[in-house]
Amino acid sequence: MLDDRSKLLLKALVERYIADGQPVGSRTLSRASGLELSPATIRNVMSDLEELGLIVSPHTSAGRIPTARGYRLFVDTMLTVQPAQFATHSLAPDQPQKVLSNAAHLLSSLSQFVGVVMAPRRSSLFRHIEFLRLSERRILVIIVSPEGDVQNRVIFTEVDYTQAQLVEAANFLNSHYMGLDIEQVRARLQDEVESLRSEIAALMQAAVNVSSEAISETQDDVLISGERNLLSVSDFSSDMGHLRRAFDLFEQKAQLIRLLDNAGQAEGVRIFIGGESKVVPFEDLSIVSSPYEVDGKIVGTLGVIGPTRMAYDRMIQIVDITSKLVSNALSYHK
Repeated sequence: MLDDRSKLLLKALVERYIADGQPVGSRTLSRASGLELSPATIRNVMSDLEELGLIVSPHTSAGRIPTARGYRLFVDTMLTVQPAQFATHSLAPDQPQKVLSNAAHLLSSLSQFVGVVMAPRRSSLFRHIEFLRLSERRILVIIVSPEGDVQNRVIFTEVDYTQAQLVEAANFLNSHYMGLDIEQVRARLQDEVESLRSEIAALMQAAVNVSSEAISETQDDVLISGERNLLSVSDFSSDMGHLRRAFDLFEQKAQLIRLLDNAGQAEGVRIFIGGESKVVPFEDLSIVSSPYEVDGKIVGTLGVIGPTRMAYDRMIQIVDITSKLVSNALSYHK
């Protein structure tokens, strides 16, 4: 356990390093902390903090910088967050995809880092289905989800259906299976196939297969905005390896989705500091994230990705207010 003096010096060191980006020496720390301590005393405390793995001395400097463990202690026990000052920003109710895209841009512009928003999982239910005969053995399937999303798919059939047969099949699906999960529809169709005319049953099964594929395809699993902001962050611009690893993460969206999924498993703002766990795979990146809701139900996650040396208090404000704005915009009822 750290005593109050050690905590105060660690807090001052982290805040000074976040502000300046330079290793903090004992003389600078003495001024920043406001404590009347001799340089020798401060050096002793810094040595103790280094032994605890909270700070480290870069090879090229006599000063110290925080480690991932030091950042974590600072974030968990020393960080004070003032009420958010972003009241002038808003997200108007709109199509969900546009709300989420605007949110990613807002996160990026406010933080000057990278804004990320994980889109809600697309519903696997269907509200309505229609068939339209395009030509011989070529049919357009129109699937409408409960959220109003429309997916169109063309299927090729072995039988040349009349438009009357297509209407019959659509009416049966809509009256018997509306509101069910596509997989439930598939299972029930297999059970009921004997009671249906074989050619209609085959059409329905083909429609269910293509509907499952259409519904599972999201337009964008993750929306990312502001990757270029990292080019102006000294922590990255001075090391192309760091920058390349960051951009690799944005390219590998599956890894980003797993990361945000992990972040969305708890309420409120969460902070993941690179190097302290396997959640964030890169030591030089941190993520401040929060889930967002639709009608009181958590459906996705958003956040800011930036260098480990970031103003965490400000990022918490930005992520928290954006989460609330998105929740309000998506829950808006006309």
